[in-house]
Amino acid sequence: MNVDADPYGPGALAGLGADALPDGLVIADAAGAVCLFNAAAQRITGIRAEDALGKHLGDALPLEDIDGRRWWVCTDPYGGLGIRTRQPERNLVLNGREVLVTASYVRENGANSPVTHVAVALRCTSARRRGERNHAELIATVAHELRSPLTSVKGFTATLLRKWERFTDEQKRLMLETVDADADRVTRLITELLDISRIDSGRLQLHREVVDLREAVDRHVRAQIASGQPEDRFRVRCDEALPQTWMDRDKLDQILGNLLENAVRHGAGAVTIEMARTRFGPDEGAGSTGGEPAGAKPAGPAEAAGDEGTEITVSDEGPGIPDELLGRVFTRFWRGNRRGGTGLGLYIVKGLVEAHGGTIDVGRAACGGARFRFRLPAGMPDVLA
Repeated sequence: MNVDADPYGPGALAGLGADALPDGLVIADAAGAVCLFNAAAQRITGIRAEDALGKHLGDALPLEDIDGRRWWVCTDPYGGLGIRTRQPERNLVLNGREVLVTASYVRENGANSPVTHVAVALRCTSARRRGERNHAELIATVAHELRSPLTSVKGFTATLLRKWERFTDEQKRLMLETVDADADRVTRLITELLDISRIDSGRLQLHREVVDLREAVDRHVRAQIASGQPEDRFRVRCDEALPQTWMDRDKLDQILGNLLENAVRHGAGAVTIEMARTRFGPDEGAGSTGGEPAGAKPAGPAEAAGDEGTEITVSDEGPGIPDELLGRVFTRFWRGNRRGGTGLGLYIVKGLVEAHGGTIDVGRAACGGARFRFRLPAGMPDVLA
């Protein structure tokens, strides 16, 4: 059959062939014979175009619903109501594969006229399935992380209400401090979930201002010391003159807080924070120094432009991260081989750094521990210039 002669063939797509479409496209004529079967349809269905062209639509695409019923028999595209123009998207099975199917009925003479063409759009379900699994995993993680502190809060408050007079002031204080800590834990989890939602949807708002990076690092180090860490565990090294950096101050605190807490909790030995003036360039990236992973992120827009910026590294002297796990560090729920935490902190850090036009990677420090390095472009944002 001459595909190009068909009015719904490749020539109808503004000079582009149907193979340029990202989704599978199958078109059948008034007799139900397949007259177009593009490359994406071949990839999604595993059926060759030459095996489908000329066949009846129901034979070329033997689609079934989840109950095993033949979809074309149920829908009857060439019969039924004369006002039908389409079939909404359905999850169907084709030769053991799940595909998302949408159909459009072309009636050149309007409603109640015969169907001249049936156009079927096909999409692979793998991406949607991954999204559904991630969504289910997120819900399960949140439910698990919320259950423990809320159970504690409920238990202590119920006990205090029933037996207030039986406890000493010190016991009451201990219970209330536990309730307060668990409430902070719930608040922190909710904040992380909101951050993930804004990062994934592109709705993260940044309130940029000039920030003193050295002061911010010193402040987080002092907070770690105040929480009980020995003062000599932290080493801060900084160039004398760092370029002026515009950032959201709260987001900077999240980045530094997560990286320092990660180094303290999961690392060992001294934690070293280094700040240096740098210049983003196309030659910078994976494999330069410090044991970067071979698959580190390539230069971003700021790097390609050769902009000046600041490079901050946080490293420890612990066992480090195995090379085979480096690619998973910034994914959701990654916790390595350790228990505790939500596994969302580093995912959020990456999103916040990239929202500022920077890049972040992870590798092995010179002393063998983990080394996180992020780079931030300097200068006033274009929106404020």
